[in-house]
Amino acid sequence: MNQWRWGRQSLRRRLLTTVMVPLVLLLLLNSLITYVGALIYANYVHDKNLVDDTLTLVQLMASESPDDKVTRQAQFLLEYEPQGRNYFSVFSRKHGLIAGNASLQPPSGLFTDGNEPQLYNVHIEKHALRAASIQMIDPHDAGDQLEVTMAETLHDRHVEAQQILLLSIPAQALLIIAAFLLVWLGVRTGLRQLDPLTKQLANREHDLAPIGDHDVPVEILPLTRTIDGLFARLRGMLALHERFIADAAHQLRTPLAGLSVHAERAQGSSDPVTIGDALNHIQRLIHRANRTSSQLLALTRAQTTEHEAGDSEFLDLAQLTPELVGQRVHEALAANIDLGYDGPAGPLWIDGDRHRLQELLDNLIDNGLRYAGSGAVMTVMLTRDSDGICLAVEDNGPGVPPTWIERLGERFFRVPGSDEEGSGLGLAIVQRIAEWHNARVRYLSASSKGGLRVEIVFPPATPPTKHT
Repeated sequence: MNQWRWGRQSLRRRLLTTVMVPLVLLLLLNSLITYVGALIYANYVHDKNLVDDTLTLVQLMASESPDDKVTRQAQFLLEYEPQGRNYFSVFSRKHGLIAGNASLQPPSGLFTDGNEPQLYNVHIEKHALRAASIQMIDPHDAGDQLEVTMAETLHDRHVEAQQILLLSIPAQALLIIAAFLLVWLGVRTGLRQLDPLTKQLANREHDLAPIGDHDVPVEILPLTRTIDGLFARLRGMLALHERFIADAAHQLRTPLAGLSVHAERAQGSSDPVTIGDALNHIQRLIHRANRTSSQLLALTRAQTTEHEAGDSEFLDLAQLTPELVGQRVHEALAANIDLGYDGPAGPLWIDGDRHRLQELLDNLIDNGLRYAGSGAVMTVMLTRDSDGICLAVEDNGPGVPPTWIERLGERFFRVPGSDEEGSGLGLAIVQRIAEWHNARVRYLSASSKGGLRVEIVFPPATPPTKHT
């Protein structure tokens, strides 16, 4: 179990790792800054002491006799350093080196007007030194000028900086550890804010209501809003399923009841005429039930408005429409209806789905074949206008009274007084498929003499240019 938990990604472990690595890097950077700061301070203190030692040597030179300006004891004390080595030199303009190390000579151009010691860096015997030099009038010979220099190695400066660093590292480490513990406690406490949300979701069974933004931390709002979007899609799918079940029960109740009645007629009679009539009714009811179930499935598919990759393609309605109309000519002839097509020769491109468009046009033609009446004329027209590409199906049948035109496209709506059997789903399917294509449906009277005209206006599309 523990191995399984450690093998999975942990938000807490990732957050702590994300914080711990910068903290360790911060400790290293702080140590470097501390060392540099300590070295700067050590240089400042040693430079001050070096200047003081140079002035002390000047005073010593003024107090010594002219024959022996620096005694051996004084020279020993000046050069003595437990952890390193000190250097000094006294140069006379007239006599050259008077005392000290001949290699320690101030560079030319160092001195300017003034009596302050000048600090500079120098190398002697592969040693890096810090030196302080000053010019003075020889107290025993006013016509001579002396250059007095004191220098020391940098060893003590680095040692003192390292000591300061070693003293500061434990305190900095404790501070980093304390900060890490506080971050760990904060992460642990912060993640506990997810417990109410987790418990709320765990207690749900069939509730797909949105989580909402109330009491949800800002950082996980994108997650909860994504979950709300998923819940919304699930509610839509469940609503479609429930609507399909309700529609199926509503539409199949009548033919199933009729099937039961006529089946009982056939079973309870020995008259061949009665039995034949009952079987004919049963056959018609079965055909109606089949058509109703097919239209219910088509309506459910049409109500799925989400577009997925590959659902649509560029289609030329001027080429597709006459092909689809031609497939229904034999049915129109059987119903004694003159079915024709009128459209342009040039291409009319839309972005759509071929199968949905075929279902749309089939339902429009079925509606005309069913209600236009024998001897009617039905025309499928295709035009381009300022609104887009218009696909229209027009007939010269009895039409629909203006009172009911606005209700065309509702599920299960059938114009009162119609003698033809139907499910009232054909135009509802047309409406849903048009919405899927971002098209608009218009229901109009074909002419003053009657008839119905249904127009679907599609937004035009520009297909990609083919390169040869």
